[in-house]
Amino acid sequence: MFPPPPTDPAATVRRAVNRLGRRMRAERLPDALPTGRLGALALLYRAGPSTPGAMAAALRVQPQSLTRTLAALEAEGMVTRSRNAADGRQSLIELTRTGFEAMARDVAYSDAWLRARMATELNETEREVLRLAAALLDRLAADE
Repeated sequence: MFPPPPTDPAATVRRAVNRLGRRMRAERLPDALPTGRLGALALLYRAGPSTPGAMAAALRVQPQSLTRTLAALEAEGMVTRSRNAADGRQSLIELTRTGFEAMARDVAYSDAWLRARMATELNETEREVLRLAAALLDRLAADE
């Protein structure tokens, strides 16, 4: 027989965050962007133009994986690539209007799904606690 799952706060939060993440990935538009592409677009939206190396580090992915993602996004007109004025050996990746609109559509759908679940499953106090918990989770996820 296996031991029961750990009940310490870290294990409890990990399980809840993972379960919500899986559910939100399942509750997506049928033609939603793949999560890797969505993550790259969201990073460019939040941080502005970036080099592929800086993006790979921020997304915690291998540069080779990001190369394929950026090539697909560029082919779809969702990002542009130009020479980095500060260092001509590097390219600079920038979000396009097409990329922003695709990202915004997927994010709006996910937000609407979560908003509806929160409205039906949680009372106002619980929604406020969750809002506060989100800020704490962001702090935990921040780079050191």
